Amino acid sequence: MTRPARRARPATRLTSGALPWLLPALLMLGMFYLYPIAEALRLAFTDARLFDQSTSFSLASIAGVAGSATLGTILRNTLVYTVASVLGQLALGLFIALLVVRAERARLRGTLVLRTIVLAAWVIPAIANGIIWQLLLSEAPFGAINSALRLIGVSPVAWLSDPANAMTSAVIATIWQGTAYSMILLYAALKSIDPVLYEAAAIDDATAMERFWFITLPHMRPALLVNAILIKIMTLNMFDTILSLTGGGPGRATEVLSLFAYNTVFQSFELGRGAALAMLLLLISLLLTAALILLLPRGRR
Repeated sequence: MTRPARRARPATRLTSGALPWLLPALLMLGMFYLYPIAEALRLAFTDARLFDQSTSFSLASIAGVAGSATLGTILRNTLVYTVASVLGQLALGLFIALLVVRAERARLRGTLVLRTIVLAAWVIPAIANGIIWQLLLSEAPFGAINSALRLIGVSPVAWLSDPANAMTSAVIATIWQGTAYSMILLYAALKSIDPVLYEAAAIDDATAMERFWFITLPHMRPALLVNAILIKIMTLNMFDTILSLTGGGPGRATEVLSLFAYNTVFQSFELGRGAALAMLLLLISLLLTAALILLLPRGRR
């Protein structure tokens, strides 16, 4: 009588021999990532200033942030800037990825050049990106975009000095730089879709829109949501592009939460309030990330 075969142990189960090697690594990573967060949380409950030696535990920083008259405007700016930038990067990144994949299938030349041009914007530092768009959108005679508008008989636009246009300018600059990251992820997801599905749809005389709606988008849903999570995190933490483009102005028209925290620490020297704003930014990022994760298919969470 043969003995029944023993069940193989799951490959993901940690063996006792691996723990001595993993624990130091986990401890090191925990200290590297968690200690700064814990220190910022501690500072949020103090009245610390940037150049003061003595601090005391207090709720003054949190109360000052919660009672700030400008916090509502800052949060509204952050919402508009983040939502518009994320949607713009997703839409434009998906469009370019579809264009590149379609061109590759048709064996057209120039796809490498197109990807290189898009990636060139991504490697530019954010500060330089803001300066570039400041020159392009400048209302001075050398402003490239307003100069082009004058050539076609259109009146120049106050891109940066008008509060109604300043946020649009900041969103355009952010989308221009961040689209490459979105395009890379979505291009990889498009390449993973089985071409047989499109061949079967072509046999059924499905239109291009039907193939996109019933094949491409359902298979791209996890990639789109993961992409949205990553872009959202980067956009919430971005302030350097806005800092060099508009400085948060005119007034506070483009001042977002990350820039507000930066100004609180390095202009007002309020370290405790800056830490409280950083914790608020972290909380908002975690809540938005959790909401997007819930939209993922259950098996992919």
